[in-house]
Amino acid sequence: MKGRGLLLAEVEERVAERLPSAVRFTPGRRLVVRALARGEGPVSAGELYEEVRRQVPLSSLYRTLTVLADVGVLERHHDADGLARFELGEWLLGHHHHLVCVECGRVQDVEVDDGVEDRVAQIASGIAAGGGYTVTGHRVDVEGVCEPCRV
Repeated sequence: MKGRGLLLAEVEERVAERLPSAVRFTPGRRLVVRALARGEGPVSAGELYEEVRRQVPLSSLYRTLTVLADVGVLERHHDADGLARFELGEWLLGHHHHLVCVECGRVQDVEVDDGVEDRVAQIASGIAAGGGYTVTGHRVDVEGVCEPCRV
């Protein structure tokens, strides 16, 4: 994925540049961004907390996720059970879709080749046109059972 090849310092620099002047890039926010940059896909607040709990209190983590999502640094997704999951925005990671395990809840980023992406965009445009919309983007979450859960 485009953004996954970035060094953590580059990710932090791009995030810092994107933040409005009223939003400080605090050490706690940096830790959250680093944890998300190292991940393989969207994670829940609970999963993220397991990684940063020694440095970031839970209440600060929730505030950080809200603030960074509100300014477009993070994207908020919801799994099949409605659990919010967060990842760095596509402006940083590049466009991608997700594989979601319905057994364990794991979410994995996946890129598709240009031919598949073109067909997905055509389908999205057809669906939007049927409802009187103009497409501004799309997301695809494919649900299934991951390999560890199948065993």
